[in-house]
Amino acid sequence: MGNVVLPADHRYYKYIEERHNEDGSELAILNLGPTHPATHGIFQNILLMDGERILDAEPTIGYIHRAFEKIAENRPFYQITPLTDRMNYCSSPINNMAWWMTLEKLLDIEVPKRAQYLRVIVMELARITDHLICNSILGVDTGAYTGFLYVFQFREKVYEIYEEICGARLTTNMGRIGGFERDWTPKAFELLDVFLKDFPVAWKEFEDLFTRNRIFIDRTVNVGPITAEQAMSYGFTGPNLRAAGVDYDVRVAQPYSSYEDFEFNIPVGKSGDTYDRFCVRNAEVWESLSIIRQALDKMPEGNVYHADVPDYYLPPKEDVYHNMEALIYHFKIVMGEVPVPVAEVYHPVEGGNGELGFYLITDGSRTPYRLHFRRPSFIYYQAYPEMIKGSMLSDAIVILSSLNVIAGELDA
Repeated sequence: MGNVVLPADHRYYKYIEERHNEDGSELAILNLGPTHPATHGIFQNILLMDGERILDAEPTIGYIHRAFEKIAENRPFYQITPLTDRMNYCSSPINNMAWWMTLEKLLDIEVPKRAQYLRVIVMELARITDHLICNSILGVDTGAYTGFLYVFQFREKVYEIYEEICGARLTTNMGRIGGFERDWTPKAFELLDVFLKDFPVAWKEFEDLFTRNRIFIDRTVNVGPITAEQAMSYGFTGPNLRAAGVDYDVRVAQPYSSYEDFEFNIPVGKSGDTYDRFCVRNAEVWESLSIIRQALDKMPEGNVYHADVPDYYLPPKEDVYHNMEALIYHFKIVMGEVPVPVAEVYHPVEGGNGELGFYLITDGSRTPYRLHFRRPSFIYYQAYPEMIKGSMLSDAIVILSSLNVIAGELDA
């Protein structure tokens, strides 16, 4: 895990000296990360250890140093979408859709119902893959590799659906202002039907493998608990907040993309420990499957997949080659010459690991005046040191897994 170089006046040295003077015992400083495989990302925790027990922890971030917000402030609005992909890359389409909805809120664009339902489907698929990764990796960190290998094939099935929709898989850059860049093909719906048929069987087996497993329960129950009051004071949202007993979901509190048209439950835990976080995510997968089925059943007829907003929606390429008006629109949109109103907007969505929001200030120019990404991981990661104090080192790993901290969101 590497040696740690700390300032000479760091508080850890004071603790070490006091303990040595008291009884002659030694404390150790341990560097967990930034590249240790158990951290699942590029971030670091400097731990003060008494044997295997953690006395104190100090997190550090900034190893990716991408400065997405400042890059975005120098890019036309369309070119910002690939930046959103790379925050929570486990559920990229949610990031994409949230950004488009922010711009649509700014521009007062009404998206057709069918396009909204298609967005709901793809966002819930992304939520499933996000929870699938989090919970299966938690299984790996408790010593159970089988569940991960078994369900990970279904992330690949979802990626095949993404690929059919937009041509990309991990970082999708999916959609446009007003909807999608093209209608979904019959094959995309066929792949979706196969996934809805096969995945629930596998997910039920995955749940059975863990939820009553004695070893898994011993490793997760009462490990890393956080109360509802503590979670709210730290700014928790998403499954981590709901596991602590707070019934808050952006899809219900501030509905978007026609989520009010669907019936679904909000799974809520009690103790806010690692086991509750695992169970809440498991239950949310079932709710996501239900929402997808409802969206398919209620899907409006026709092939409308975007709003009629030629000032902001790129025309078909074949029209650009043969139609002067389409060429003009294409040029103005690509070059960022279409004016936007001077405004200040914030739009939140329920991301895979909490409330994902974009706070946008515009001054009428071709780029944002100020753009801030509300990344849920960045906010709740600050609670991690308090959650692991007094725990064993092995517990620190599973607590981190259960929080679903995504390194891309820590350093935007």
